[in-house]
Amino acid sequence: MNQSKPLALVTGASSGIGAAFARRLARDGFSLILVARRRNRLEALARELGRELGGAEVLAADLVKDDELRVVEDRIAAAPDLELLVNNAGFGTLGRFFEIPVESQDRMHRLHVMATLRLTHAALRVMVPRGKGGVINVSSVAAFGPSPQNVSYSATKAWMNSFTEGLRLELKTARSPVQVQALCPGFTYSEFLDAAGGDRSAIPSWLWMRSEDVVDASLRGLARGKARVVPGAIYKLAVILETWTPRWIRNAAVVRLGGWRRKS
Repeated sequence: MNQSKPLALVTGASSGIGAAFARRLARDGFSLILVARRRNRLEALARELGRELGGAEVLAADLVKDDELRVVEDRIAAAPDLELLVNNAGFGTLGRFFEIPVESQDRMHRLHVMATLRLTHAALRVMVPRGKGGVINVSSVAAFGPSPQNVSYSATKAWMNSFTEGLRLELKTARSPVQVQALCPGFTYSEFLDAAGGDRSAIPSWLWMRSEDVVDASLRGLARGKARVVPGAIYKLAVILETWTPRWIRNAAVVRLGGWRRKS
């Protein structure tokens, strides 16, 4: 790995938004550490980047497992030149909370909450003393309101938004230039919905965004110091309406529609 380049670590880098981050950051001159469960996918991406942009380090880890999460924490601690952490690893499920296996919900909270917390802590301990760096937490428009059949996903993404906002305030009071961002995409072309068991054909084409466009919006926002980025005009409007609509009206509408809602 070229130590003269800035270094970025991307979790969930084997597909979708994570892979799009990896390709874009490599083009921007970053050295990369790619983290995901599927080593074969990571190695294929590293080979692709090797042909085009200089390669990447592969670190296969299931961040739900404490010992494997600790390996990634230790790798961050050993990287004093780390300039960007992208906490992108995540997944969704569909179904009523009391009917679906609790193990899947436990995994979701461990991945979205505890892995994000621990990796961000490790990164900030490197970045804050240097006075340089940034953390992007990939959240969702689902963070802005709870809904049936999507309870844990919305809750963990809402936590991610609150966590990121709190960190931003804390960094400002510490007069640190380190940036943190909650990236809140809507429906994005990736394997996410398929893995959750959703029906992609049921969603209008105009609601879909490309992963590359989501990444572009995120990095533009990070450069401008934006703490929250919602890519796409339709989703910006949706978040405004979600935020300003009285909760009882929104909840009544959700119940009437049978719990269907948009999510990334």
